[in-house]
Amino acid sequence: MKIGIDIGGSHIASGLVDKNGKLISKESRDINISKINDEKRVESLIIEIIDNEINILLEKNDFTRGDISKIGIAVPGSPKDTKIRNLVNLHIKEFDLGNKLKEKYNVNVKIKNDGKCAGIAEKKYGSLKKYSDCVFLCIGTGVGSSVFLDDELLEPKQNPGFEFGHMVIDKEGRKCNCGKNGCFETYASMKRFKAEAISAFDMSIETEAEEVQKYIRENINKKNVKDFVDEYLTNVSIGLSNIINIFEPQAISFGGSFSYYCDIFLPILKEKIEKLKFNKDTKVDLITAKLKNDAGIIGATEI
Repeated sequence: MKIGIDIGGSHIASGLVDKNGKLISKESRDINISKINDEKRVESLIIEIIDNEINILLEKNDFTRGDISKIGIAVPGSPKDTKIRNLVNLHIKEFDLGNKLKEKYNVNVKIKNDGKCAGIAEKKYGSLKKYSDCVFLCIGTGVGSSVFLDDELLEPKQNPGFEFGHMVIDKEGRKCNCGKNGCFETYASMKRFKAEAISAFDMSIETEAEEVQKYIRENINKKNVKDFVDEYLTNVSIGLSNIINIFEPQAISFGGSFSYYCDIFLPILKEKIEKLKFNKDTKVDLITAKLKNDAGIIGATEI
């Protein structure tokens, strides 16, 4: 029995996954580090949450620690070997999480970038199974990604790479957590989309993402809402056109909380991208991720 862990910018989710890539059971908890300035405290909190989730999973499903054959971790940033690195949204520079968990559970622990893990799951079990050349984009708190050419995941030697969220689409644009200005992530992330929607439509700062989505859906034909969505998707289309012009994918699959808007977003995006493609005969299927927010957990057990 394998355990997959998905560490996001605002949550940690853990799950039991069988040999066929099926998620048997899942636990998730939000992580709020806005008031924590101590990196060591953040590290301790991550270990605490993971340990608690694993214990709950084992107890609920009548397993013991001895039944765990492997732990795989999907994490943002640039993980290397057993270390998580450059988690800008969690303010972690480097933390040897893999060895900490290996000592605690006495099993093999592997770590990979979350966009790559989710992409692996979608390629093997989900929306991208039938495509040889394809891109997976996880748009949520940030922008994660993976690229497949001729059915193979592209993996640079030095770092995970393909940080599409940090390609600059406006050199004098918004400040990003990475330190640059105008990163794709600062315009495309659903965290930013939610914050700007709350401001634009005079909602309470406590408004949940589900409430924002409901409001957008119910008012999508009103000019102010339609213009808001159009401006957001114009920025998204700039980043997507760069990806398409470089990699010529047969398909791009969208995961993360972006996927819950795909029925609204994708028809508009298709029109915008047609105007920005370099090769006008390139055909790209824009599709919704099948495994949703479980992709990172499932993919982590495949690395």
